[in-house]
Amino acid sequence: MLGLVSLLMDVSSEMVQTLLPFYLVSGLGASALAVGIIEGLSVAIATTTKLFAGVIADWTHNRKMLAVFGYGLGAISKFLFPIASSVDWIVAAKAIDRVGKGLRGTPRDALIADVTPPDIRGAAFGLRKSLDTVGGFAGPLAAIALMLALNNDVSVIFWIATIPALLSVIVLVCGVSEPKRPPRESGPALRVRDIIKLNSWTWIVIGAACALTFVRFSEAFLLLKSQDSGFQPAWVPITMVIMHAVYGLTAYPAGRLSDTIGRTGLLAASVGILVLAYAVLAYANSISIFLLGTILWGLHMGLSQGLLATLISEAAPQHLKGTAFGVFNLMTGVVVLIGNIIAGLLWDRYGSFATFAAGASLSLLALPVLIAVSRYPAKLDR
Repeated sequence: MLGLVSLLMDVSSEMVQTLLPFYLVSGLGASALAVGIIEGLSVAIATTTKLFAGVIADWTHNRKMLAVFGYGLGAISKFLFPIASSVDWIVAAKAIDRVGKGLRGTPRDALIADVTPPDIRGAAFGLRKSLDTVGGFAGPLAAIALMLALNNDVSVIFWIATIPALLSVIVLVCGVSEPKRPPRESGPALRVRDIIKLNSWTWIVIGAACALTFVRFSEAFLLLKSQDSGFQPAWVPITMVIMHAVYGLTAYPAGRLSDTIGRTGLLAASVGILVLAYAVLAYANSISIFLLGTILWGLHMGLSQGLLATLISEAAPQHLKGTAFGVFNLMTGVVVLIGNIIAGLLWDRYGSFATFAAGASLSLLALPVLIAVSRYPAKLDR
């Protein structure tokens, strides 16, 4: 049910997000740097919120309440995009949406960790990711069809995107129950020092995740590159259709495989694939080469995203899982903001080649970090 909730919200979000870079640049006159700042700031807002959501989820033991509030804010934000007449409006809408994402992501992942046996936890997170990416596949397809049917009327498409967002909240409210947990062993635990006292395995995973997320720029730059490669505006969302198709088909098998062979080796392999994706995209001067880079990007996402959440859920102490997810998301959000600003600056000053070449170089530097993590004892994997 949580996967279905994610699917519906992602249909709505991708209908908006796949058209938003095009709308910002072509409709509102924004620069690539502005796109990078908006995307990075959105992630930073979401991840800062996730920190507090994680702590509150552990403190109150009420994951569902926070998730409902978060998905509700996400649905409300969708009504702001079609009435946005300036970049400021888009920033406000994205901020509300990302606060909602921050509130819902951590308790949702903590709920999955609460109800999933350890021997299938990788599969569980992989399944949730796969269902999420079905939405990421269906949303851009809907955007393409509507762009063709509505003569590129982006604002009307944004209105239609509010429907699946509202449905996701209804499914969450009616279809998901808060699992029963034993009473807390101690009193109220809302203490900042608990963050510092997260165990060493958790901090190792968080450090590896920061290295990875810093070098993986926003998919908004993929969408901008699609126009450079020859796509007409109505077909720009096909980029996300292909990327999410590969992502979705890979995430669940990768999660199942990680239950057998361990998590971190696959994570290191995903960074190697990201290097190849950046290298191909840097030289993509045709649609066919660009699509190859997009496929490699999706393969990287499928191998990496579910594994990060699984590693955190296994490394963190049982009573601090929500807090651990919050710290994980906060720190990765900060580095995402920095990485996207760098990507936008490079694009505006030197073009798309510089952005993707820098991504490949930074990924090569991050690869030894992921390889080093993969050499830690099996405790980190299982």
